[in-house]
Amino acid sequence: MTQARPRNLWFITRGQRARYLAAVLAMGVSNLFMLSSPLVGMYALDALSADDLEQGAPGLAETALAIAGVFGGTPVIAYLIVSALAGVLVTALGGLFLYLRGRWAAMASEAIARKLRDALYERLHHLPASFFDTADTGDLVQRCSSDVETVRMFLSAQVVEIGRAVLLLAIMTPMLFWRDERLAMLSVCLMPFIVLGAVAFFTRVKRVFLEVDESEAAMTAVLQENLTGIRVVRAFARQEFEIKRFGERNAAFRNNYFRMNRLMGLYWGVSDLFCMAQITIVLIAGGAFLAAGTITVGELFAFITLVGMVLWPVRHLGRVLTDTGKAMVALKRINHILETEEETQEPVPEIGRARGDLAFEDLTFGYEPKRFVLREVSVAIPAGQTVGIVGAPGSGKSTLIRLLLRLYSFAQGRITLDGLDITQVDRKWLRAQVGVVLQDPFLYSRSIEENLRVARPDAPVQDLIDATRDAAIHQAIEDFPAGYDSLVGERGVTLSGGQRQRLALARALLKDPPVLVLDDSLSAVDTGTELAILAALRRRQGRHTTLVIAHRLSSVRDADRILVLDEGQLVQDGDHRTLAALPGPYRRLCEIQGALDESIDADLHNARARQMQGENRG
Repeated sequence: MTQARPRNLWFITRGQRARYLAAVLAMGVSNLFMLSSPLVGMYALDALSADDLEQGAPGLAETALAIAGVFGGTPVIAYLIVSALAGVLVTALGGLFLYLRGRWAAMASEAIARKLRDALYERLHHLPASFFDTADTGDLVQRCSSDVETVRMFLSAQVVEIGRAVLLLAIMTPMLFWRDERLAMLSVCLMPFIVLGAVAFFTRVKRVFLEVDESEAAMTAVLQENLTGIRVVRAFARQEFEIKRFGERNAAFRNNYFRMNRLMGLYWGVSDLFCMAQITIVLIAGGAFLAAGTITVGELFAFITLVGMVLWPVRHLGRVLTDTGKAMVALKRINHILETEEETQEPVPEIGRARGDLAFEDLTFGYEPKRFVLREVSVAIPAGQTVGIVGAPGSGKSTLIRLLLRLYSFAQGRITLDGLDITQVDRKWLRAQVGVVLQDPFLYSRSIEENLRVARPDAPVQDLIDATRDAAIHQAIEDFPAGYDSLVGERGVTLSGGQRQRLALARALLKDPPVLVLDDSLSAVDTGTELAILAALRRRQGRHTTLVIAHRLSSVRDADRILVLDEGQLVQDGDHRTLAALPGPYRRLCEIQGALDESIDADLHNARARQMQGENRG
């Protein structure tokens, strides 16, 4: 399970800080070479304007004299050629270290992004069911993809840019003061305002980006929801409504993004003004100093070039701070997942496979405080027994199963499996002992065989066939063109509702668990298929402790016992014959369903009679 919990940008660089340090050092070396180029130009201009190699850079002048002596020619021209070659060399070396900086920063950021994605995906698999009750799938997808990409982009490009701006200032400022203190002061006089403007912009844009990110998440959630339920949308002719709803989310995202771009445009415009004003100050003041003879042409060139080289990275701090704000917002959204408490871990029992003895003792539970779904439910179910659970919708039938699987925690009462308190045993072990078939089962967009093998990957082919036969779906699978290799589509969309339920039942039977739960899982099959499945389950009687939740009494009529829940309380417990003879909720259910069945039979009889009369007249 996930251990590391990123809390800030510094924390998540753990394990990659050496690469970032190497990238910053490479950037520093690159800056040294890049800043050397204006100095080469400065000495070259001074030597050319004075027509005197003594004004040239030490080392380069001697090299130029030696070349002129060997090959002939004017020493000043030889010096210009040597200076040009030196400028190309230092620029090439600066580019080499710039490449190394990009390579190391990219390696570090990609490694961190992969680590974040893995951590998010792993954490989502260990979060409690209550977390997903209030989360939008589209929003979670964005946190795992778009937000991680925002952090990756920041770590790849902007972390080292911060070091670049600081190093450029640290290296350039002494160089400027070394040449001329007065012009150096004028060369940096507007930089504090540029930095303060960047900080103020960062404070404002951080809040705006949060609104942009949340509006994008809302738009993504609507898109994901509609793509998942596209058939429902079409069935109810809701296309125009959903298109309008998406348009509203899209417009909100566009408006927020426009606000952010407007702020960025304002910042870039104002910062450009300050940067050009700074260069203008250097140019005018330097021209005056040049006319007064206190500086040389080469020094003026060096000042203008160096100030230009540093101004843009300092100005770029606004972009760096903007991306910092984006990354902090994205990391906060990521941390919402990573810092949510996982399901607790308990020890794995020494027994490998449970027998299936179940007991619910004074179980009381509510999804919300003081709104109980179950109230003091107590019942013991011996291993191998088949128990039907019936009751009106909302009576707590499915909740009972969710608590058995420990999808939710309960504070009052106790559930035991083979005498073991389920809150004291490992969840994975517990869920391995229970096979559940839901009314709306989930199937992967894979082949039928792959969906079956989710239950038992190493199951022999004959076991797959036996399970599908017991679930009354083997023949339907054989009729598919590709048989067990047929793809079922996303969420099993290529299958009918009854086929999906039967395939999910076969998957649970293949698992062969000590406890088998059928949560209204035969609701979509016809009566004949239901009878065949129930007959197969009776043949397996004793292999599982079977809990059958149903609304159709035909599914539980032959159960060893039937539990009747009413408003969260266990009000009746007995077999069909006993409960049907006693006044109470079960008898009322029998009367309602009996009357319904008689009405359906009468309607069918009348329809057949009318059809026969029509044929006789013909």
